[in-house]
Amino acid sequence: MTEFEWDPDTYQALMAEEIPDYPRLQTEVAAAAAAGRPRSILDLGIGSGLTAQRVLEALPETELLGIDASADMLAAAEEALDPERTELRQNRLEDPLPRGPFDLVMSTLAVHHLDGAGKADLFARIAAVLRPGGRFVLGDLVVPADPADVVTQIDWIDDTPSSLDDQLTWLAEAGLTPHAHWQHRDLAVVVAEKP
Repeated sequence: MTEFEWDPDTYQALMAEEIPDYPRLQTEVAAAAAAGRPRSILDLGIGSGLTAQRVLEALPETELLGIDASADMLAAAEEALDPERTELRQNRLEDPLPRGPFDLVMSTLAVHHLDGAGKADLFARIAAVLRPGGRFVLGDLVVPADPADVVTQIDWIDDTPSSLDDQLTWLAEAGLTPHAHWQHRDLAVVVAEKP
């Protein structure tokens, strides 16, 4: 994966400009993540921490471990999140995941930076750190069935989204039970449960 430095000061404006349904995506991820009242969360690609903040506001008893490749984004997340309930680590999605087990693993707009094989590998590693009955919530770009539904500009270098069907298949192959929670155009939220 190519390293790209996100600017936390312009991140929210950039997301609103480049991803028209970004606010709805965040709302759907936060709602799916809060369901089941998880007590321990691993957030992959936590970014500025804005989605994690929404989830933690809905779950006052929950603790969260967030990872991100960008030190600048982690610094922004540190400012946004309650230090008593969060731990942040600099890691890439390709790196070994924290051991867990976790009630919930979540990721928003990070997994599309991995190619298909990278996604399948990550999904298997996520399944390994979820406790039985735990869930994975993925909110991300997908390649829609209808090309007219592509509304987000991507470069196919740093951005390598896959179809929703492919990702559901890889999640099932990882031993999870996935379903589409929400989809609109080229965005989707998937919930995958560990039996």
